[in-house]
Amino acid sequence: MVARVDITEAAIALVEVLKSRNGDLMFHQSGGCCDGSQPMCFPEGEFKLGYSDVCLGKVAGCPFWMSKDQFEYWQHTHLTLDVVAGRGASFSLEIPYGKRFIIHSRLFTDEERANLEPLRYKEDE
Repeated sequence: MVARVDITEAAIALVEVLKSRNGDLMFHQSGGCCDGSQPMCFPEGEFKLGYSDVCLGKVAGCPFWMSKDQFEYWQHTHLTLDVVAGRGASFSLEIPYGKRFIIHSRLFTDEERANLEPLRYKEDE
């Protein structure tokens, strides 16, 4: 099975720091404007998911959720969670560290698209 979302080593290192201070984590990408379009990291369960939110998979043991509307645009792309220096203007846990999570994307190949991991929806829980 082909993962829909992966994570860089730099992002894994930051996730481990955040986990040590905050416990289990989750990511959500809403597709809102400005900083709402960046992936945000929260303690697991502290961001209220909507029934149409889609779980694309896990990165560093953390579920990665996306709003259904945003997923409609990104369903044909492989996402890689990364981190860069610079503060965002969100409530994401990495912000006080002077860093922000970002997404790199590329289109799936035909072979990858035929072997994608299944999605999980909030409404299925």
